[in-house]
Amino acid sequence: MTAGERTKARRRLGRRGVLKAARLGPRDVLHVGSAGLRSRPVRVVLSALGIAIGIATMVAVVGISSSSKAQLMRELDALGTNMLVASPGEAMFSGEEVKLPRDAAGRVGRVDGVENVGATGDLERSVRRSEKIPEDETGGISVKASTEGLLKVLRGGMAHGSWFNAANSRYPSVVLGHVAAKRLGIASPGQQVWIDDRYFTVIGILDPLPLAPDIERSALTGWDASKDLLGFDGHPTSVYERSTDASVNSVRKLLAASIDPENPRNVQVTDPSSALQAKAATEGAFSTLLLGLGGIALLVGGVGVANTMIISVLERRYEIGLRRSLGATRGQIRIQFVTESLMLSGLGGAAGVALGAAATAAYALSGDLPWVVPPWAMAGGFGATLAIGTVAGLYPAVRAARLSPTLALHAT
Repeated sequence: MTAGERTKARRRLGRRGVLKAARLGPRDVLHVGSAGLRSRPVRVVLSALGIAIGIATMVAVVGISSSSKAQLMRELDALGTNMLVASPGEAMFSGEEVKLPRDAAGRVGRVDGVENVGATGDLERSVRRSEKIPEDETGGISVKASTEGLLKVLRGGMAHGSWFNAANSRYPSVVLGHVAAKRLGIASPGQQVWIDDRYFTVIGILDPLPLAPDIERSALTGWDASKDLLGFDGHPTSVYERSTDASVNSVRKLLAASIDPENPRNVQVTDPSSALQAKAATEGAFSTLLLGLGGIALLVGGVGVANTMIISVLERRYEIGLRRSLGATRGQIRIQFVTESLMLSGLGGAAGVALGAAATAAYALSGDLPWVVPPWAMAGGFGATLAIGTVAGLYPAVRAARLSPTLALHAT
């Protein structure tokens, strides 16, 4: 019992000589609650470490997942979710190969809401660095005929060189996807590649196209040059279109019937952005396991706090007995040890939140991702530590309050 408590107690003597218990103010509660922490700093650090590891794991898992999801949403915003691709389906009964009409791109362009249209056509040709390389060593690179409007539909860019125009698309020129360029060992325009039985000049290399991975692994030739030089029959294999955001659903319903009015089931319509949308939606699925591991670490830390508090009660029996004999109530003893447990857990929680945020920042910086740590994750993590601290300190506090002052002083 502090000197201030004794003074207050004497002033509270009633007419009948009954001593009333002094009330502890917030400052007094913090003072007596931190006394045990100040006297054993090494034990405090080790006990708070378990809490810090659990909270850091949980905050880092949520932060890394949120940062990755934010990057995906940023990509979706840049690429857009208003692009659809029409390709040949499978014949329902005959099993024959289905081909899109030669004017499929023109038909799609007449659908209300469609803004841009482009098309590609697969060519049964191989592309190699030179004619001396065996024909079967293609490196997984396909050759496709391309219309001039394809790049605008894909919202793509040129890493090097230029795209097709009305002039160069008629001649033996080729634009390489960035994966195809790497596999062919071509880093700049002006070099040549061998397609079919002649050399084509590389006029450009594309930037990455997340919505069109098949284009990234292709060598694109002009539509007219493909007909004249490579025997292209003019039937597109894929028709790409961009519509307004408000008309995506209506265009999807009309696309197949517009391309093939007689057999719309022969046309397959897909959404390239659906894969990224699904990835963004399931970004936190695997995080559940890691959150569970973080929760287990947090519980282990709580057990460590409870163990530390029980040992603290056993070591400070004399202090407890002395305070009780000087007039401290059981409630004040309970408040003292619960406060000490809360301060110990809060210290670990604050350190854990800081460590988790720092780990998220390091991950985001290394992967060039936006740094996102949801406020609810930090607040929830810190709140969890306070709840753990309260639960962990209850039993030691009750045990300390039940100690008999006489036995506590006699035991020492």
